[in-house]
Amino acid sequence: MLQVSLRSVTYALDMRFFVLFLALLLSACNNGIYTRDGVTDGDAFYLAPGAFANDDPAYQSWVAYSLMKSTCQLELGGSNPARASSFDCEFTARRHLIDAWEEKTVKNQLITDEYLNTLGEVRLAGFLAEYTSHYFGRGDWQLPEGLRRDEFREWRRQNLRDHRPQTRITGSWNYHRLVAKPPYSGSALRGPAEQ
Repeated sequence: MLQVSLRSVTYALDMRFFVLFLALLLSACNNGIYTRDGVTDGDAFYLAPGAFANDDPAYQSWVAYSLMKSTCQLELGGSNPARASSFDCEFTARRHLIDAWEEKTVKNQLITDEYLNTLGEVRLAGFLAEYTSHYFGRGDWQLPEGLRRDEFREWRRQNLRDHRPQTRITGSWNYHRLVAKPPYSGSALRGPAEQ
């Protein structure tokens, strides 16, 4: 069993309440990950045990991203939330990623992460929506009107040379109904049918 006290981890107050809220959705999980066509599948999102124990600011920012994206995927619904995708989900999760990172950098100006700092610059320039669409867009996404693609293209040429977009998920999708008693305890965010 993995027991973690939220007091000993340096979470921001908002993050503590968010994690505490999600803790209500806790469930046992195993360490098996199911994939189909190279994509992790499932109807329940499980945070890695490190999400509670690793207090690295960049890692915790990606925890915020993972939780926000998986929550949005569940709201989109469908028979397999792991495959649900929309512009709004990705955009909102990236926004929360930057918010979490910037909150941590305000408290400790010595921390740095090249990708997260760059993403903050993208938002500061007003191109987060365009960035999300350009680097992570899918053909079936409904994009918002008014994207400034030409302006972003010019800005990107000057400011994002050799840029490599990143996504670091701090958990995995799995099938809740297939989960047996685990060797450790993690958290699960389950779909509406499982709650």
